[in-house]
Amino acid sequence: MNKLLFVTNNKNKLQEIKEILDDKFEIISLKDIGFEGEIPETSNTIEGNALQKARYIYNRYHINCFADDTGLMVNALDGAPGVYSARYAGENATYQDNVNLLLQNLKNKTNRDAYFITVIALILDGKEYLFEGKVEGSIIEQPKGVNGFGYDPVFLPNGYNKTFAEMTAEEKHAISHRGRAVQKLVEFLKGK
Repeated sequence: MNKLLFVTNNKNKLQEIKEILDDKFEIISLKDIGFEGEIPETSNTIEGNALQKARYIYNRYHINCFADDTGLMVNALDGAPGVYSARYAGENATYQDNVNLLLQNLKNKTNRDAYFITVIALILDGKEYLFEGKVEGSIIEQPKGVNGFGYDPVFLPNGYNKTFAEMTAEEKHAISHRGRAVQKLVEFLKGK
């Protein structure tokens, strides 16, 4: 049971999950099973996208797997970028493009409250399970830090004086949305 496929083409996410899980499970990637296509993400919810990705691979390969989807929800933008966080500035947008558009859209906004949410969908022997992690914070006006990826340089978690991008990997994993969702996943798998 220790082998689990993580359904992602995102190298940063794969690396982060491997760091969080440590040696608890052997995480294999899509590359390890020879899959090199695009996986549909057409749901309008974070949960729906996570389930869609996991089902897509499970139904084709019948291998225990999990997928995640993450969104940054900004209150002043009615929850945007939300489910479109990865492609906020367009289909082939870079992390920097997305951050720039977010900061532009927040210009002159006083409420900069935001939260990250990650949902992990696990399919284990045909049964589906969901695990959610959330972290509250705010969006700062200028990017700070060089670690992490995505919106990390502009996300300041509540109770901290540095962005995710200024934290070490260990510091971030201990409090991040993905770290929290993965902890729930690990606790569940340990009980199996």
